[in-house]
Amino acid sequence: MKKLIVSSAPHIHCGETVQGIMLDVLVALAPATLAGVYFFGLKALMLYTVCIAVCVVTEWLYQRICGFKITIKDLSAIVTGLLLAMVLPPQTPWWVAAIGGFVSIFVAKQVFGGIGYNIFNPALVGRAFLLASWPVYLTSWSEPAKLMSGNWFSLTDAVSTATPLTLAKNGEYTTKLADLFFGNVGGCVGETSAIALLLGAAYLFYRGHISWHIPLPYVGTVALLTWVMGENGVFTGHPLFHVLAGGLILGAFFMATDMVTSPVTGRGKVIFGIGAGILVVLIRKFGGYPEGVCYSILLMNAAVPLIDRLCIARRFGEVRA
Repeated sequence: MKKLIVSSAPHIHCGETVQGIMLDVLVALAPATLAGVYFFGLKALMLYTVCIAVCVVTEWLYQRICGFKITIKDLSAIVTGLLLAMVLPPQTPWWVAAIGGFVSIFVAKQVFGGIGYNIFNPALVGRAFLLASWPVYLTSWSEPAKLMSGNWFSLTDAVSTATPLTLAKNGEYTTKLADLFFGNVGGCVGETSAIALLLGAAYLFYRGHISWHIPLPYVGTVALLTWVMGENGVFTGHPLFHVLAGGLILGAFFMATDMVTSPVTGRGKVIFGIGAGILVVLIRKFGGYPEGVCYSILLMNAAVPLIDRLCIARRFGEVRA
């Protein structure tokens, strides 16, 4: 005689695991990771190594000390460390990167209860903390190093430069779109190559881990508003420049789409994307920093409970009071 097992939802499992999803994210980030090493040399490789190592060790130590189940095999700490390194300038000192990794895991993730309970994107919390604590390091940029040159191998030497968004802040749209597309510009180690990031995003779409509901409204809002709010009047802006420059593509496809810190409904995700896009443009156009992707996502993360409350679907047969 068969037994009826009564349990809470979900009753049907799709077969996906956290480890499997995180592995797909790592595969998707591989092109941009390699592009970062190609353009910025061993400095980028050092940042990747330090951030990933500190994130993994911090998670292991916290869970070991607290007597919790060790979950580093789910690869989420590695993803956090990789994303943190990708949003740091190549000249960031290793110890600053290490502090960022600790904050990302301990403060933004484990204190909230671990994976699935954090309300903010851990990697962006780490970056925001570093930007507030060491703004000089987080706003110092270097030119891409020539492959196998002295600068490519050096961990300290670099030629200082301004990022395309910094130049645009002063009204100078001199960076070639081709350089923005392929990544041959100054910026954070993992966000300069649009083509590498788009290849990874295409893989996530193919695997079904992300949908259009956040990235398209996010990128579309930035493109529309920067076109409308041009320096020389209405509809004189540079939308393609603002889409390709900075961390918009990395943020839109890999960070704003985080399953834990984004809305659960399609309508809520669209609102999330539009809101984040508006914030990016406001910060880029009127804020003190040339880039606003980090803060736009963190602010919208804070608004997710309200968005879910407004957009949650009613139960079948429910009567409005």
